[in-house]
Amino acid sequence: MYLGLDLGTSGLRAILTDVGGNVLAEADAAFDVHHPHAGWSEQNPADWVNACAATVAKIRSIAPDAFAALKGIGLSGHMHGATLIDADDRVLRPCMLWNDTRSIHEAAALDALPGMRDITGNIVFPGFTAPKLGWVEANEPDIFDKVAKVLLPKDYLRLWLTGEHISDLSDSAGTAWLDVGARQWSQVALDHGHMRRDQMPDLVEGSAIGGQLRSELATDWGLSGTIVVAGGAGDNAAAACGIGALGEGTGFVSLGTSGVLMAGRDQYAPKPASAVHSFCHAVPGRWYQMGVILAATDSLNWLAHALDKSPADLSSALPDKATGCSAALFLPYLSGERTPHNDSTIRGAFIGLDINMDRTDLTRAVMEGVAFALRDSLDALKSTGASFDTLFAIGGGARSRFWLTTLANTLDVPLSLPAGSELGAAKGAARLAICAHSGQDPADVMVQPGTAEVIEPQADLRGSYEDAYERYKAVYPALSALR
Repeated sequence: MYLGLDLGTSGLRAILTDVGGNVLAEADAAFDVHHPHAGWSEQNPADWVNACAATVAKIRSIAPDAFAALKGIGLSGHMHGATLIDADDRVLRPCMLWNDTRSIHEAAALDALPGMRDITGNIVFPGFTAPKLGWVEANEPDIFDKVAKVLLPKDYLRLWLTGEHISDLSDSAGTAWLDVGARQWSQVALDHGHMRRDQMPDLVEGSAIGGQLRSELATDWGLSGTIVVAGGAGDNAAAACGIGALGEGTGFVSLGTSGVLMAGRDQYAPKPASAVHSFCHAVPGRWYQMGVILAATDSLNWLAHALDKSPADLSSALPDKATGCSAALFLPYLSGERTPHNDSTIRGAFIGLDINMDRTDLTRAVMEGVAFALRDSLDALKSTGASFDTLFAIGGGARSRFWLTTLANTLDVPLSLPAGSELGAAKGAARLAICAHSGQDPADVMVQPGTAEVIEPQADLRGSYEDAYERYKAVYPALSALR
C-alpha cells in the first residue's frame, strides 16, 4: 500500500492506494493562511505536521488492515514557500508562501543579475523562494544569520517524517537557486542570493527514494519494516504524474486557487521573457512548462464574499453551456499576475458594467476573465513550441459546466474530463511512492486515466470569443497606465 500526501495552500489531502493506484481511503485536514500585512501570505509549519498526523489517523481508522501494509509515502506540496530552520531544525519564522509578494524589489534585483535567467530558465518572480531570503536578509537580519537550512513546504513535512533534509528537482526548480537544465544547485545563483550550498537540502528525482519513515513514527502508526519516502514533487508536477502528463503533447488546465496551464516536455525549452515557468519534471529526463495566473477560483471566491453568497450559489445560477461572451470584462489580477505580465502590483477590474447587470452577469464576467487570462498562458506556451490536441481539465472550478465550456471556447482546445474521482496531486504523490518502492519505470505507472467526457469548443462561437479576448488584451496596458 502507498500513501499520497498533498500539502495544499488551505489543507492537506491524504490518500491510500494499492500498487494499481486504486484508492482505498482518503482524508483531509484544513489549516489557515495568515495575511498580517498587505502582500504577505504566511503559514505555521506546525499546522502542516498536525494536519498530516490527523489525516493519517483518519485513514488508519478507515482502512486499518490496508494501512498496515504500507510500503511507501509520496509527497506533493505548494511550491516556492520559504521554511527557514536553524541548526537544531527549529522553525525561525512563519513560512512565506508562493503568493507572498513582499519581495518584489529583491526579485527584480536578482532577476537583473548576470546569468540568472540563463541558469534558472525563468524570470525571478517575487513569489519564488530566493527573493524571500533576500527580504529576510534586509529586514530580519538576526533570523537570516541563523538560517541553517531552507526547506520547501512539503520538505519540512519530510523532515518530520524522516529526519532528513532532502528535496526533489521539480519543487526545487521554483526556488531560483537551481540550474534547471543541469538539474543541480547552481553555485552562481546561490552566490547571487547570498546563500550557501550547505543551506540547501540534498536533491533526488521525484520518483527516487528520498528518505525512510522514522522508526518512532512507524511504531506509533503500527507499521513494520522499511517504509520509503519518495522524492515527491511540487504540486503541479505531482498533478501531472497523477494524470499521466509526462511528455510532449500532454498537459492539463487547472482551475484551482490559482490557474495553471501545464505542458509536459521531452526537452528543456525555456523562454523566460514569456513569463512561462520552465521546471524539472518529477521523473528523470523530463521537464514541464506552465503558465500561471494567481487568482482563478480565488476570483470567484472573492466575488462570492463581496456579494455574501457562496461560490456554489453563484455558479449554479449560470447555464450548463456558454452561449456567448458577456458585455462586461473582468481582469482577474486580484493579487497581481505572473504569465504573461510578471506584474505583482497590477490589480483587477470590471470594465463595461451596465445598470441592468446583476450578480449573474458579474459571475459570468469573472469566469470569462479567468478563461481569457489562461488564454494568455496558452499563447505564451505555444511560443515555446508546446502544442496540444486536448487538455485534461482538473481542479475545483472544473465542476462548473459553464466555466468548462467557456474555457474550451476561449482556448479553442477540447477539454477532457478524467474518469473517476479527481484526486490530482495526491494521486501523483502516491504514484511516485510506488516508483520509489518498486523501482518501476514511471512511464509504466503514470498512465493517463480514462476520459469521462470531452468538452468541445463551439465552432459557431469562435469569433465571439476571439473578439472578446482581443478586447481583454487591450485593457491591461490601459489599466497598467493608471498606477
